[in-house]
Amino acid sequence: MKQKPCIAVVLAAGTGSRMHSSVAKQFMELQGKPLIFYALKAMEESEVIDTCILVTGEAHISYVKREIVERFGFRKVQAVIAGGEERYASVACAMRYIRETMKGSEGFVFIHDGARPFLTGQILRDTYEAVQTFGACVAAVPSKDTVKLTDAEGFAVDTPDRRRVWNVQTPQVFEMKLITDCYAKLDEEAAKCVGDALHVTDDASVVEMFSDCRVRMVPSSYENIKVTTPDDLVIAEAFLNNGNQ
Repeated sequence: MKQKPCIAVVLAAGTGSRMHSSVAKQFMELQGKPLIFYALKAMEESEVIDTCILVTGEAHISYVKREIVERFGFRKVQAVIAGGEERYASVACAMRYIRETMKGSEGFVFIHDGARPFLTGQILRDTYEAVQTFGACVAAVPSKDTVKLTDAEGFAVDTPDRRRVWNVQTPQVFEMKLITDCYAKLDEEAAKCVGDALHVTDDASVVEMFSDCRVRMVPSSYENIKVTTPDDLVIAEAFLNNGNQ
C-alpha cells in the first residue's frame, strides 16, 4: 500500500516559439482539448499521484484555473503557480513551493512536461516502483539511432555505444528531499551566475550535479513524445486517431 505522498509537478510555462504560433503550445488544441489536458488527465486518473502543482506563465494563471482546472474538473491540482523564463527556473519555483508547503514531509516528486500528452498510468506506476528503490529515476527509451559527439566546429570526435544511449523523457521522479535540496543548491548557483546562463535541460542533471545519487533509467514508450514543433502536433493527432488516450 502506498504510504508516502506523491506530488506531480506539471510544467506549462513554455512560449511555444518553435511551434510558430501566437498561442502557447500547451494551450493549443489537440482534438478539441488543450494539449495540457492530456497529461493532467493521466495524473488525475492515476492511483499513484495524490496531488498536482501546475506551473504556468504568470499572465496565464487565471485562465488556467478557469479554462483548464475548473472546466475539466481536475481535482488533484492543488495549486497553479507562476514559473520562470527557462524550464529549470519553472521547476525551481515548484520546488520552492513544495519546500514551503511540505516542510519535513517525505514523499516523491514527479516532474512532467505538460507538452507530453501521451503519459500513461503504466509509465507512472513503473517510475513509482523504481523511485522507491533508487531514489531517482527518469522515463526513457533506448536510442534507435547512432549518436555522434562533435567538437565546436561540428566534426565527429566520438561515437558512444548505442546500447548505452537513452533518449530521456518525463516524468522524472525523485525523493522529495533529494530534488528540493538539489534545486535549492541550483538556486544558490544561479545567484552567482550574473550575466551567465545556466545550461540545465532536465531535472536528472540537477541531481547529478548536486548529489551522489545515481539516476535510474526506466523503460518508457516511444509514443511519449514532447510536442514542440508543428510536425509533432501532426504525429500527436495520428496517435490519438489510433486510439491513444
